[in-house]
Amino acid sequence: MIRLSDHFTFGKLMRFTLPSIIMVVFTSIYSIVDGFFVSNFVGKTAFAAVNFAMPLLMILGCVGFMFGTGGSALISKFLGEGKSEKANETFSFVVYAAAASGTLLAVLGEIFVSPILSLMGAEGELLEQATLYSRIYLIGLPFYVLQFEFQCLFVTAEKPKIGLFVTLASGFANMILDAVLVMVFEWKVAGAAVATVVSMLVGGIIPLFYFGRKNRSLLKLTRCGFDKSVLFKTCTNGSSEFLSNVSTSFVSMLYNLQLMKYAGEDGVSAYGVLMYVAMIFQAIFIGYSVGAAPVVGYNFGAQNKEELRNVLRRSLVIIGIAAFLMFGAGELLSRPLAMLFVGYDAALMEMTDHAFRIFSFSFLMCGFTIYTSSFFTALNDGLISALVSILRTLVFQVICVIVFPLIWKLDGIWISIVAAEVMAIVFSFVFLKIKRGKYGY
Repeated sequence: MIRLSDHFTFGKLMRFTLPSIIMVVFTSIYSIVDGFFVSNFVGKTAFAAVNFAMPLLMILGCVGFMFGTGGSALISKFLGEGKSEKANETFSFVVYAAAASGTLLAVLGEIFVSPILSLMGAEGELLEQATLYSRIYLIGLPFYVLQFEFQCLFVTAEKPKIGLFVTLASGFANMILDAVLVMVFEWKVAGAAVATVVSMLVGGIIPLFYFGRKNRSLLKLTRCGFDKSVLFKTCTNGSSEFLSNVSTSFVSMLYNLQLMKYAGEDGVSAYGVLMYVAMIFQAIFIGYSVGAAPVVGYNFGAQNKEELRNVLRRSLVIIGIAAFLMFGAGELLSRPLAMLFVGYDAALMEMTDHAFRIFSFSFLMCGFTIYTSSFFTALNDGLISALVSILRTLVFQVICVIVFPLIWKLDGIWISIVAAEVMAIVFSFVFLKIKRGKYGY
C-alpha cells in the first residue's frame, strides 16, 4: 500500500494517481452519456437544450469540488503535521458543509432556473426542454456536490481505489438507465435527467455509509462543531477550483451566445460536442492533479522540501508526455467523435470535426495550467491558485472569444480557446518561478 509519507518515483506516482485519473475520466464519460443518448435518440434541439442548461448546472455542482480540493489540502496538511484528530474533525465539517450548501443551491435553482435560462437566450422549445432537464437534475444536486467532494477526499484518506469503485458504480447506473429510459421507454430529455439523478444518489450516498462507519482509512465522519476558520480556509484553498468551474460555465454561456450569433443552434451543438470530449481529455490532467495533491499537501505539512521538489518535477514530466498524447489522440479521433455525436447531420458533423481539429491544440498547454493551480491549492496558497485559474478560464477566454470572432468569424471562436491556453501556460510558469523561494521546491 502506498502512503502519503512515501518517496515517490515515477512508477509510484502513476500507481497512486491512476485510480483518481480513471475516476475523473469515468465521471466525464458518464457525464456525456446524457448528451449522446439525447442527441442520437431525441434530436439536435433537445441536445442543444441539454448543452444550454449544463453550464448553469455545473456552476452549482462545482461547490463540491471546492470543498473537496480545499478540504483535502487542509486535511492532508494536518495529517503531515501529525494532527489526526484535527484532520478528522476538519473532514467531517467540510462534508456536512458541502451537503448543506448543495441543498440550499438545489432549492434556489428550482426557483430561478427558468428565468435564468431565458436571460441566457433560450426561448420556445429550447427553453422548455432545458428547463425540464434542469428541474429534474437539481433534485440530485446535494448528492452530486457530495460525489464531487468525495472524489478528492478518498485520495486524501489513502483509499483512491474505493473512490474509483464508487465512481464506476455511479457511472454504470447512469449509462444503463440512460439506455432504458431514453431508448426503451422514450422519456426523452426527462429520461436522461432521471438517469443522472439516480447516478448522483449512488455517488453521494455510498461514501457517506463508508466514512460514517468504522473503516481502515485515515478518515472517519465524527461529531464536530461549526468552525469558521476551517470553512474560510477550505473555501480559500478551494477557491481556484470553484472559480475555475464557475468561470468555465460562465464562459460557456458566452460561447453559446457568440455561436448563436455566428452559427445558430448548430454552433451550440458543435460546441457541446467539443466540451463533452474535452471533459474526457482534460480529465486525465484533472485526475492526476487530484491524485497528486494530497502528496503535495502532506509533504508541505511535514516540511519535506526535497520530496516536494521531487513530486513537482516528476509531475511536470508526466503532464508533458500526456499533453502530446492527448493532442495526437484529438487529431486522430476528431472525425470519429463528431460522427458518434452528430453523424446524423452531415453539415453539423463537418463543423464539429473542423472545430475539434483546432481545439485539440489546447491539450498541449492546459494540463500544465491545471496542475499548477492544483499544486498551489495543495500548498494552501489559494490566492495564487485562484489567479492561475481565473486567468485561464475567465480573463483570457472572455477577451479572446469577444475579439477573435470579429477577425475570423466562426473560426475565431474555436481559435480563441487555444489562444487563451497559450496565454495561461506562460503565467503558470511565471508563478511557479516566483514562488520557488518561498516553498523551497
